Amino acid sequence: MSGVAHYRLAQLAGRFGLELRGDGAQMITGVGTLATAAPGQLSFLANPHYRGQLGSSRASAIVLRTDDAAHCASACLIAPDPYVAFAKIAALFDPTPVATPGVHPSAVVATGARIGDGASIGPLCVIEDGAVIEAGAAIGPHCVVGKDCTVGAQSRLVARVTLVARVTLGKRVLVHPGAVIGADGFGLAFDRSASAHGGWIKVPQLGGVRIGNDCEIGANTTIDRGAIEDTVLEEDVRLDNQIQIAHNVHIGAHTAMAGCAAVAGSAKIGRYCLIGGGAGILGHLSVADRVTVTARALVTHSIHSAGEYSSGVPLQDSRQWRRNAARFKHLDDLVRRVQALEKESGSKESKS
Repeated sequence: MSGVAHYRLAQLAGRFGLELRGDGAQMITGVGTLATAAPGQLSFLANPHYRGQLGSSRASAIVLRTDDAAHCASACLIAPDPYVAFAKIAALFDPTPVATPGVHPSAVVATGARIGDGASIGPLCVIEDGAVIEAGAAIGPHCVVGKDCTVGAQSRLVARVTLVARVTLGKRVLVHPGAVIGADGFGLAFDRSASAHGGWIKVPQLGGVRIGNDCEIGANTTIDRGAIEDTVLEEDVRLDNQIQIAHNVHIGAHTAMAGCAAVAGSAKIGRYCLIGGGAGILGHLSVADRVTVTARALVTHSIHSAGEYSSGVPLQDSRQWRRNAARFKHLDDLVRRVQALEKESGSKESKS
């Protein structure tokens, strides 16, 4: 098994504080799903919907809760949250190569840039004047680290990442390919005296972007720098792919956002929030801590209490949707008629 990660099941149990049931000498060389795992691999059961697959799974070991252990024919590791335990174990089998320290010959590094010990600068990178790459950071191929940007220790820009200006990444930040951080925010003022019909004037974007420790930024996600103050992501914020974060947005620690969500300028999102895919949050609103916004919802007013919030019309048969859509324009008239009837009914009751 040279070159392949392998661990005895007893080692995994001890390392992650899990209860072992079964043969602790069983060797684990990888991970897989209940349906596809092969002998030598470890799987997990977190969703009761898949409990029926326990009997047919070929996995050599399964991470699950105590209540499910009786249904498991193979060795198992007992965890209060099997998905979390599985994620920690699976990280041991991550084949991502370790970046080689040093500066690639094709990279362009300004004389005023500072490169820390053990940092890696990959092929065709551009590191501009005043940029700081801290110890152990890895800058993948074709990345641009702009003027006065800082990449924190042990952070990694995978490939084609652009830090435009005045961006500070904390420690252990992971940025996936194509992300652009620190571009101009969408700041415009309409000058009615500019011409016969007026015209737009660009508002200078003078702030920066500050991203805390242990954050993750998805592929092709964009985070604009602030107009005056900084755009801020606190620690352990996780952004999926193709998300838009506008200027001066503030996102609280441990919040996660799914793909294609968008947050307009100067919105403030609390800590431990979950924002579903394709959801939108209008500008200058505030969202309390521990709020869940479901997929495709549009937040049009501030949310002051924790909880789950949704909007939009649920999926339905097209013919039914068309009938309902045709009635939408009559809703105001219907409300007025109901109010008039209620008023008339109340007046009759008072007379009697």
